[in-house]
Amino acid sequence: MGQGLTRAVVAVVLASAFLGLTAQVSIALHVGPVPVSGQTLGVLLVGSALGWRLGMLAVLAYLGQGLAGLPVFAGGGAGWVVLSGPTGGYLAGFVLAAGLVGFLAERGWDRRPLSMALAMTLGTTVIILCGVVRLSAFVGWEQVWAAGVQPFLAGDVLKVALASGLLPGAWWLRRALGGPAGAEDDRTR
Repeated sequence: MGQGLTRAVVAVVLASAFLGLTAQVSIALHVGPVPVSGQTLGVLLVGSALGWRLGMLAVLAYLGQGLAGLPVFAGGGAGWVVLSGPTGGYLAGFVLAAGLVGFLAERGWDRRPLSMALAMTLGTTVIILCGVVRLSAFVGWEQVWAAGVQPFLAGDVLKVALASGLLPGAWWLRRALGGPAGAEDDRTR
């Protein structure tokens, strides 16, 4: 295995473990089956720090760990029951959001705080859209706003701000692991 491939594998494994940790910051709400968790923050950071390819691979590895039975989903959840349940759409949206945020970061959106916050807001929107499509099968379209969107909006704004602020630290960690990071990197554009 080449040195670049080894670094990529290490980055994906560490990022997927980070996602599992962020998922454990979870608060159940009484308005529906979707908890408030740190996962969105993790997905935004992983996508922007690793780029679209490795970011998506890290999220897929995370989902694979949960599917295999490791308790990495919010509240220690695991298995197909979580992926096929009311929160499954949000989990699927993580893959697309990491890809979108990483793609935009690779094209220079990570060079300015406002454009990075916009990229992360778009990623969050993708997560919400994917989530409500699946959630609607469980609560009905008339309850989707109250159960799967409105309770999370303030937290999502906070997560975007926090992820944007933590991004330079993620770049530092990526460089410490021997990989490129940030606006000055040599990711494929």
